[in-house]
Amino acid sequence: MKITNSEYRRRRRKLMDLMEPNSIAIIPSARQQLRSRDTEFHFRQDSDFYYLSGFREPESVLVLIPGREHGEYVMFCPERDPQAELWHGQRAGPDGLCSRFGADDAFPIGDIDDILPGLIEGRERVYYSMGRSSRFDQHIMDWVNTIRSKESSGAVPPGEFTDLDHMLHDLRLIKSAAEQRIMRRAGEITAAAHCRVMQFCQPGQYEYELEGELHHEFVRGGARYPAYLSIVGSGRNACTLHYVDNSAKMRDGDLVLVDAGCELESYAADVSRTFPVGGTFSSEQRALYEVVLAGHAAAIAQVRAGNHFNQSHDASVLAITEGLVQLGLLEGEVDALIESQAYRAFYMHKVGHWLGLDVHDVGDYRVGEEWRVLEPGMVMTIEPGIYVAPDNTAVAKKWRGIGIRIEDNVLVTTDGCDILTDAVPRTVDDIEALMVA
Repeated sequence: MKITNSEYRRRRRKLMDLMEPNSIAIIPSARQQLRSRDTEFHFRQDSDFYYLSGFREPESVLVLIPGREHGEYVMFCPERDPQAELWHGQRAGPDGLCSRFGADDAFPIGDIDDILPGLIEGRERVYYSMGRSSRFDQHIMDWVNTIRSKESSGAVPPGEFTDLDHMLHDLRLIKSAAEQRIMRRAGEITAAAHCRVMQFCQPGQYEYELEGELHHEFVRGGARYPAYLSIVGSGRNACTLHYVDNSAKMRDGDLVLVDAGCELESYAADVSRTFPVGGTFSSEQRALYEVVLAGHAAAIAQVRAGNHFNQSHDASVLAITEGLVQLGLLEGEVDALIESQAYRAFYMHKVGHWLGLDVHDVGDYRVGEEWRVLEPGMVMTIEPGIYVAPDNTAVAKKWRGIGIRIEDNVLVTTDGCDILTDAVPRTVDDIEALMVA
């Protein structure tokens, strides 16, 4: 289940078709990062670089030059090195980039200072995402200054720099059929992991034990790494939105909020479920959970082509505010409470975000002053929540310290939407049934 070379080629073609004549685009790879002293983090390729190449090696540079006679797709990468490969595994090398990854031209990364200025020279526009890497920004300026130093000899430096992000990220926003298949599978693996921890969970366990079960199921499904730091927050920890300590002992009577997703072929899943440590919701937990579930259903109903991105959020805010009023956590007219954003004391985040190669994926949420209209192929999360702070003395004590989030991954289709993570139970009855099975 991989993206083919022909799809990578189509992506590059689409981007080059958007570029101005006589221009060049430069996209560096991610760099290997140290974890401690001489040990490294697992390398994860830069998403933009990977989207256009499928190439996973660090210290590489991708260059697109529309209309170049000797090839429009140029790559720089580390050379083959038998001694280094003995320790770290085989490299593609420049020859491999041409034969296996479709590069028209490929050169050793050590030759980039000699070659790239010549590719930039005479181009009217350079497309590059300035500001992401101060180290590579400096390389860009050095190459341009090398050209400027030769102006008296007839060299022509580029006239303009243009941020590449907008064009490239618009392309990434619409997922191809192959991307959708990978994300669907990532959702299935993640769903299995959430079901596993619901069945495994018992009072007296530690939060990190559930984290371990999640990661075990990810790997068992073929996804070696989580897409982000897994959140396992029990009791009052669930009220910390990005709680990742996962170190507390779980108590009977508390809820546990699990927010975790696998990464498969560099594509992310992102799922949240909240369930009782002991297998049964209390009356207060059930009541608040039903309000969040109503917000989830209202938001899902608005995810369809032609609606705008924020309609799902507005629908969730209405449902959750109505529920909070009915339970007595808010007082007043629903419309006025929404207008004053009183609900934000309990529901302080948006209902969702784009999902893809990045967990919080790229793509504008607004076009000009208007919310973006949803199109088939977009993938987003729907994740309403209610978090009653432990120290919120404005509400009755029975509600304090309860945190609930319900999150799914949703694909916009031609006739509505498809919940890619639908295999995880959402209702109170289904969760309790799974936990006692």
